[in-house]
Amino acid sequence: MANISDIRKGMTIKWENEYWNVVEFLHVKPGKGGAFMRLKLKNLKTERALDQTWRSNVEFEEVKLEKKEWTYSYSDTDFVHLMDPENFEIIPFPASYFKNISDLMKENGTVYVFSIDEEPISIELPAFVDLKIVRTEPGEKGNTVQNTNKPAEVETGATIQVPLFVNEGDVIKIDTRNHSYIERVSK
Repeated sequence: MANISDIRKGMTIKWENEYWNVVEFLHVKPGKGGAFMRLKLKNLKTERALDQTWRSNVEFEEVKLEKKEWTYSYSDTDFVHLMDPENFEIIPFPASYFKNISDLMKENGTVYVFSIDEEPISIELPAFVDLKIVRTEPGEKGNTVQNTNKPAEVETGATIQVPLFVNEGDVIKIDTRNHSYIERVSK
């Protein structure tokens, strides 16, 4: 068991039978009373954020979170099938793990599987992916007004808001954390 003095940013802990990632922490030592720690935690399974204040008597278990790169193969109604690049074995994962990222997953694309003691806990995409636009309104010459966007459908089926100058066939970089357009990628 670890105590509050062992806390650091990025640490993964088991507290109240759930796995949490320490996003932020602040050691507070008021003029009166004992010191305490303010924490911002993120649940690894539900992605729920929690602001917590702990005194020095709180104990928790530090766990080692393993990150492994897998390759997306295909999806069916209940499962997403990923290939282990070490032994080329295809493993089905419940589709519930992919609820926020499934519309940005490209066949043969990289997926990160986070696990604790060989048990998958969460799945993420790389921070940025490059995808081709398959459907959008055509851009017109002179449409360079800032902060004006239009919807565009990318090759995976997701709809992303893009600037007016982006056209069908363009490849764009997308931030997978918030599904936002970053830039047009040169061919």
